[in-house]
Amino acid sequence: MPVSFTQGSFLSLSPGGFHRIAYLDWGKHSAGEVVVCVHGLSRNCRDFDYLARDLARTCRVVCPDVVGRGASEWLADKSEYSFSTYLLDAAALIARITAPAPPVAFGTIRRARKSAEGPAQIDWVGTSMGGLIGMLLAAKRGSPIRRLVLNDIGAFIPWSALFRLKGYAAGGGSFRSLAEVEAYLREACAPFGPLTDEQWRHLAEHSAETRQDGPNSVGYHLRYDPAIGDNRRVSAPDPEFPLGPNFLAGIDLWKTWTEIRCPTLVLRGAESDVLSHETLVQMQALRPGVETLELPGIGHAPALMSYDQIGAVREFLLR
Repeated sequence: MPVSFTQGSFLSLSPGGFHRIAYLDWGKHSAGEVVVCVHGLSRNCRDFDYLARDLARTCRVVCPDVVGRGASEWLADKSEYSFSTYLLDAAALIARITAPAPPVAFGTIRRARKSAEGPAQIDWVGTSMGGLIGMLLAAKRGSPIRRLVLNDIGAFIPWSALFRLKGYAAGGGSFRSLAEVEAYLREACAPFGPLTDEQWRHLAEHSAETRQDGPNSVGYHLRYDPAIGDNRRVSAPDPEFPLGPNFLAGIDLWKTWTEIRCPTLVLRGAESDVLSHETLVQMQALRPGVETLELPGIGHAPALMSYDQIGAVREFLLR
């Protein structure tokens, strides 16, 4: 398809200093609708290539790498891998993509045309951790999020699922070839559901990079800082990520959920251990207008690469 992306980056600030956030920018900047797609814990923005290419026919689609992942910088202070940092980075990204276009000057007199207004609102598609960031932003007063898509994440996450994800983030290590990377991902990411060989190869190519393993050897390594999962524990409280009253059983974000006002679509892999069917039902009971879609034969999380999944997201966002 004749739809491509440009690469961009900007500096964001955390208590330990500045860090650079990378992103892909799909479609035309003049598009009336802007969609931000944010990936899961140890993934990166290239997970959204299939979805972004489809949406970019009519929308501008911006896919960032969360700090410590993909092409974004790793933090020097690993304790700053927190939702407080992620929300500040997201706010900086939103400010950047909703800013008015610069005025254009013509001729030697350089009469400036009035700046084009930036979009007042954005749509947010978030997988797993990216969905949690979207929920926390959407619950804020004056949030610019117009429509919210949560991909296999919700208002309650059991500790058992979080520990499994942490174990996945700690895995990997060094691989001797891209084929080994693909074999690892086919096993570790099997809950993504049935993917084609082309899609698995796409994930492998963009999930790893070559690094020096020693003076005479180079290996493939997954594209994230292994420290990203170290601070997801009760002993390191995050002011932007409240544990809620049911913290002994898991992450309780029910209060945050009830504060979200924008139209919301929740996708759930029918075999997911992160978002249970019971949690999904309760989410819909608390917010009756919420739309849901359960996908059979899939766990955590739907890859958003198939026609039916892409179509469901597109139909919801383009109303």
